[in-house]
Amino acid sequence: MTGVGHDDPERPRGPLSGVRVLELAGLAPGPFAGMMLADHGAEVLRVDRVAAVAAAGDTPRTDVMDRGKRTIGLDLKSPEGVAAFKDLAAAADVVIEVFRPGVAERLGIGPEDLHAVNPRLVYGRMTGWGQDGPLARTAGHDIDYIAVAGVLSMLGRAGGPPTPPINILGDFAGGGLMLAYGVLLALFERERTGRGTVIDAAMVDGATTLFAMFFDSARTGLWGPRGTNLLDTGAPMYDTYETADGEYVAVGALEGPFWAELLERTGLTGLPSRGDPANWPAIRARLAEVFRTRTRDEWQEVFDGSDACVSPVLSIAEAPHHPHNKARASFTDVGGVVQPTPAPRLRSSPPAPLTPATRLHDLTSWGLDESRAKALRDTGVLA
Repeated sequence: MTGVGHDDPERPRGPLSGVRVLELAGLAPGPFAGMMLADHGAEVLRVDRVAAVAAAGDTPRTDVMDRGKRTIGLDLKSPEGVAAFKDLAAAADVVIEVFRPGVAERLGIGPEDLHAVNPRLVYGRMTGWGQDGPLARTAGHDIDYIAVAGVLSMLGRAGGPPTPPINILGDFAGGGLMLAYGVLLALFERERTGRGTVIDAAMVDGATTLFAMFFDSARTGLWGPRGTNLLDTGAPMYDTYETADGEYVAVGALEGPFWAELLERTGLTGLPSRGDPANWPAIRARLAEVFRTRTRDEWQEVFDGSDACVSPVLSIAEAPHHPHNKARASFTDVGGVVQPTPAPRLRSSPPAPLTPATRLHDLTSWGLDESRAKALRDTGVLA
């Protein structure tokens, strides 16, 4: 798959090499989608506010989700800025837009505006509620989207309130990741049709899709009230337990052989049958008692290399130092910031060295010659 322009000779190649992405600056989901594309070779140009770029100067951006990108500032409220953005879009394959419905159209950079100058453009729209529906133009956050999706009601312990899992399900998994997936679908479709399309990536839709299996289970009665099921802390063999040092271990011994190995390594005997949910409280109490007899690291040694499915609950600071993560190089240092390496991994395109985001000074390859760029800078439209 080839893009409209030429590859940046300085950036590492990858499966998306040659694909050019214009990312309009916004909150987490849009930048995350751009990061996913940049991680695999796309040339991502982040378009931010002039004031933000001018204030940052030439200092590389160490924000994890801006890694591998280039940045400019553009005043999209001025006719000159809109015209410049259209020229950039003419040289792009993808636009990532993160405004409320109707805002891009009012600015003059909506899908129809940009398809007029580039019919092959993939226009990705990232919102919480989607481009239509009664809530489309209202404000919201991750917690609101997963609430209406039916997802939040399923999260939390029995007898407690619904517990939001920070903003992973709506913003990142249901939002940014789904948008990146949509971009790949649209680029693949363009190879057959020769034309771009518009992606309506709504976090409420994405969150619902992630929980497809559970909607069916709830319908058939296989999934009960919050916190009473096999995978939502209802079962003692799938939960976390405090250790002697106030840390935690995670237990996921669902299958019989794994459960047998857990019992052998902990020395627990005489437990009632775990097949009867009525016995779960008693089993949980015995597990909690035994796990409090040793520290987290001591339990890690006990279960090291076993199939008992017991793991230490590590902090974000600790995770990069775990032997497995170190062996796989699952984390890397970019500009002094330790962060996850790109995922997933392609055998033909191993993760390339990452760089912090930097300013893009030469826009010639994006369709703006230097004299025009200078005029825009002089009038404060471009930074």
